Order: sequence, then structure tokens, then C-alpha cells
Amino acid sequence: MKHSWQVSQRAAAKIQLELRTEVITEDRFAIINTVAGVDVSYPAHRACAQAAVVVLDINSLVQVDSALAQRITSFPYIPGLLSFRETPAILDAFSRIDKHPDLLLCDGHGLAHPRRFGLACHIGVLLDIPTIGVAKSLLTGEHDQLDQQRGSFQPLLDGNHVIGAVVRTRTSVRPVYVSVGHRISLETAVEFVLQCSPRYRLPEPIRSAHRLASDKTGLHPPASG
Repeated sequence: MKHSWQVSQRAAAKIQLELRTEVITEDRFAIINTVAGVDVSYPAHRACAQAAVVVLDINSLVQVDSALAQRITSFPYIPGLLSFRETPAILDAFSRIDKHPDLLLCDGHGLAHPRRFGLACHIGVLLDIPTIGVAKSLLTGEHDQLDQQRGSFQPLLDGNHVIGAVVRTRTSVRPVYVSVGHRISLETAVEFVLQCSPRYRLPEPIRSAHRLASDKTGLHPPASG
């Protein structure tokens, strides 16, 4: 653990600024055989985050492992600081999987973040794993109009800086926002997101994690702190 989770909002933002210097934005991996998706839900009437990790074979997209964990939330919902609310539960879920994935897709932003350190960067740096942020909505940045065909994409810009890509994973369906999390280039990240999205808007690893995270029964009692 590189830092405490019991911090103020100001301290959390400072931690993001410090850790973003550790993000690697080029391909630093060998062969990718497995890919995991992570997602977090908040069961009704429960002050906890329920995190799911689902590991799939990269070629067949068949599930090979999964884990679910709950943790009592100690950080409020604040746009731009989501990782301080969700990462502890995600790390708990990761500790329960047997097959460590070669690549990770997060339901959230990476570098496409006001401080260039979204959820995908935070998890990627802490776990030291190639990580991609795949978000359903725009947090920051601008882009040109996107063609309607699957596979089309446009750079996501903050001024003159490319912070991600807007990617059409299904023809005539709303795009997703892809950005580097850690140890991967943006170009490669876009390729993997398209490979993992053969039928639906969201990549299959994230869809699988969402289904598991939405399980109302849960598998473990929530941890505190």
C-alpha cells in the first residue's frame, strides 16, 4: 500500500498528483493471455462498496476466474476522487483471485482525468499491472465528431494534449472513452478495447464484472476501513 485511504479531499488530490508521475504510458508487457474487468456497485441500504473482478481468456473471452468483495465506504462520492471510494474494495477482490490477469480493464477513467490520475491509473500503479480505463461518460476533454462505424475513434484532447480516445465499439451506438491506466500505450489500449467488445458497447470483461458486482446476495461480509 503506497498511502492511507483515510485522508481529506485535499490530501487525496495531492496523492493523485504525486502518484501520476509513476504512470507508464507505453507498452510494458509480454504476451497477454488473460484480461480482467473490474466494477463496483453499491447495494441498496448498505454503506459499502461491492467490487468484482472477473478474469477472461483474451481470445475466447471465456471466464477463468472471479472474485467479489465488500468494504464499508469511508470516502464520500466526489467527482475526480472516485478511486479513493472504490479502490480499497477492488484491491480486496483482487486478493481473492487465483489467476492473476495479464491486462486489466476498469469501468472508469485513466489519464482522461483532471489530474491525469483516474481510477484506472490508481489501480494500475498500485497493482503494477497493464491497465486501461474504459468510461461510459466524458469527465474532461474535447473531441471531434466521430464516424458511426464500429472501430472509428477520435483523440480526446485537453488543449494540445491527447489524454485518451473516443471509440465506437458498436455501429451507431454511443462511444466509450478509452484512456491509458498504466503500462500500455493509447494505441494498444484502443486495440484491446475493440478486441474485447465483439458484440456490445462495453468490453466483455467489464460487462462480466458488472454482472457480478450487481449480485445482491454478495459473497463476503464487508470489511471496514
